[in-house]
Amino acid sequence: MTMREYFLEATKDFKIQLNEEQLAQLERYYALLTEWNEKINLTAITDPQGVAVKHFADSLTVFNYIDIPQNASVIDVGTGAGFPGMVLKIARPDIRLTLLDSLQKRLNFLNIVLDELNLEAELIHSRAEEGGQNLDLRENYDFAVSRAVAQLNTLAEFCLPYVRLSGNFIAFKGNLDDELDSAKNAIGILGGKVKQTYAFELPMDGGSRNLIQIEKIRPTPDRYPRAFGKIKSKPL
Repeated sequence: MTMREYFLEATKDFKIQLNEEQLAQLERYYALLTEWNEKINLTAITDPQGVAVKHFADSLTVFNYIDIPQNASVIDVGTGAGFPGMVLKIARPDIRLTLLDSLQKRLNFLNIVLDELNLEAELIHSRAEEGGQNLDLRENYDFAVSRAVAQLNTLAEFCLPYVRLSGNFIAFKGNLDDELDSAKNAIGILGGKVKQTYAFELPMDGGSRNLIQIEKIRPTPDRYPRAFGKIKSKPL
């Protein structure tokens, strides 16, 4: 089966369905991903089924559970190869997307993807904790999303500062274990409140996944996010 066929099978019951143009964009994205992955380390998953299910379909699961209004501003923190942000933009071109990453090489790749797919997004080269102290970015977005590999308390400190009041941070996680309970104190300190969690299985044996929706109910105190050394040595 091709990547497209795997993707269509994996997302046949999803609330959002891609049209022919969007499917072609996804195919081109996949081609660029595999091509560039030979030059720079973008993803360990490159097979058609793996990318279709564990990257593309996984990114789109947010639309099954959470309403993202028209023209919402979304920042993907630590976007890496563009998941979930780039896939959200393909599915919903109205989204005003910002892709933030600490490695310029990844942003160079994403810039080419945007050009070839005829899409627009703002690309920001910054560490997450430094961008969160940038007044042009801080508390400026309706949604922050992230699939970055970090404990939820750390991820919240990276991402909640970007979210405006009444906006939401959406964390894409695998197995949560006790992460949510141990992160609630940090989430509260940072001005957030867990609104809902959604647990599900990705299609085609893609594994267990969780979406954690955290609403911003108070401004994040000015001292957060802290420098990376302090986040690492003394997590909230």
